[in-house]
Amino acid sequence: MLGCWRAASAISAGSGRWEGCLRACRRLSMAKSKFEYVRDFETDDACLPNCWIVVRLDGRNFHRFSEQHEFKKPNDDRALHLMTKCAQTVMQELEDIAIAYGQSDEYSFVFKKKSRWFKRRASKFMTHVVSQFASSYVFYWKDYFKDQQLLYPPGFDGRIVLYPSNQNLKDYLSWRQADCHVNNLYNTVFWMLVQRSGLTPVQAQDRLQGTLAGDKNEILFSEFNINYNNEPLMYRKGTVLIWQKTNEVTTKKIKLPKEAEEKEVEVTRTRTKVVSLHCDIIGDQFWDKYPEILAEDS
Repeated sequence: MLGCWRAASAISAGSGRWEGCLRACRRLSMAKSKFEYVRDFETDDACLPNCWIVVRLDGRNFHRFSEQHEFKKPNDDRALHLMTKCAQTVMQELEDIAIAYGQSDEYSFVFKKKSRWFKRRASKFMTHVVSQFASSYVFYWKDYFKDQQLLYPPGFDGRIVLYPSNQNLKDYLSWRQADCHVNNLYNTVFWMLVQRSGLTPVQAQDRLQGTLAGDKNEILFSEFNINYNNEPLMYRKGTVLIWQKTNEVTTKKIKLPKEAEEKEVEVTRTRTKVVSLHCDIIGDQFWDKYPEILAEDS
């Protein structure tokens, strides 16, 4: 069609190249009819209707990546804030994301049950989320790791899971937050044993083998005077991203009648922004406070 349009334009403009444009148009038409059959090999990957679409991405080989870039152990605020910045960018750039949850090197993005974005094609959801996140990670790296050069591009992989009911979705997010708690508690004790007790990683791993949560809490408190419950919520609970209406106050110059000079006045505008929370999402309190997340017409 583009070739035909160019041919028509050339003729209407009286160009001497109109014959070449017409030949190109014929070739385009023939090529389309001859080769278009290959589209039949594409699979129909539309997600089931009326299901929450969850896209979860994970850092690829991030254990090595964190070592190469000297991440602080057990938690590096720079890395966690960078992940959240990338997730916020994804939510702002892509449509229909109701909520996101992240911890360590992973983030889950929940698309609305009734989303018709890209005709609910799974490949579109996954590739758009992962590519937007990965490019943002590289773009914003310098804002969080000012003294650390990015040595090589990070990699992320993604998967899609569908959840038909609200309870299924809540249980999924609860699972990810429970995983955050288990991993962070282990890592906190592990790195205290390595950094402050002088154990080797193998010795620390052997020390913790078979221990329960209570045992790990006791090690932290009795040997390092650390109450795990006082650790930052971002470490223990992860990060929740939701849409929230906020009031922004800005100054604006206006010229009042009968006054020669402009005057600055404060203007308050209500905007819907992505905000980050560090809170419990396993209990009902969070969902009672933000019912719009699961609302059918949200």
